Amino acid sequence: MALQHAKSGEVIHLGALAPERGAAGTAALVKSDRFEAIHLVVPAGSTIPPHHVAGYLTLHCLEGRVTLGPTNIALGAGDWVYLERGDQHSVQGIEDARLLLTILFDTPPTP
Repeated sequence: MALQHAKSGEVIHLGALAPERGAAGTAALVKSDRFEAIHLVVPAGSTIPPHHVAGYLTLHCLEGRVTLGPTNIALGAGDWVYLERGDQHSVQGIEDARLLLTILFDTPPTP
């Protein structure tokens, strides 16, 4: 079954972390040819390995704490950061964390 994304005007509640949710709370909220939004759950001690994306991205830490590598940018609840397209980065969970990841594409991403 295909993942259901939010429709224009649809309200989505990004609730607080529940200990039993773990990585299962990660969900793509919207995906179009120019924009993607993901509710990202990063458990403490977990790592998203180094990677890059084709678009400009922002990460807004909603809850918990993470570190972005390789520059060791620390994000806590309420912090927001912007990365240029193609910037290599990783994410390390310091505390169980929830992030809102937004990616903006200049051109549609290649499949």
